[in-house]
Amino acid sequence: MFNKMKNFIIIFFIGITILSCSTKNSTQFSKEALNDVFISLEGKKVLFKDVIEKHKGKKVLIDVWASWCTDCLKSLPEVKKIQEENPEIAYMYLSLDRNQEDWKNGVNRLKINGDHYFMQSGWEGKFGEFLGLNWIPRFMVIDEKGKIIVFDATKATDKLIRQSLEIM
Repeated sequence: MFNKMKNFIIIFFIGITILSCSTKNSTQFSKEALNDVFISLEGKKVLFKDVIEKHKGKKVLIDVWASWCTDCLKSLPEVKKIQEENPEIAYMYLSLDRNQEDWKNGVNRLKINGDHYFMQSGWEGKFGEFLGLNWIPRFMVIDEKGKIIVFDATKATDKLIRQSLEIM
């Protein structure tokens, strides 16, 4: 009897641990994520909160990507299609390239329109940690008030992206 109870308790705590580690679905950026430092195409350091503030009053589609990422490259035609259909939306690309030169070359080579920033803190930085980043591409949609309405889409074809971009 004691062994059965012991096994039950162990399984119960393992289950609780697994559930508590599940992906969060935040509606607001954490203070740490907002204060993470990114690099602009012009080479200037900028806080993420200033990047978001720049687009206040507009919906924003954020694409976390890298020029070496096969899935990211496969998603670009769909993202460009969304851009054509929704020119009033702001488009922000956050790069996880290995270095700034590769990032800038990728933006130019692939002719990606939008605001571009290099995530100098990388996958393990405050912004990546906030996202629970484990895969790219990663898409987010921010509404006009700065609320995150799509938190963790990994495909540009995700229905939630198009639904959230519809103008009400």
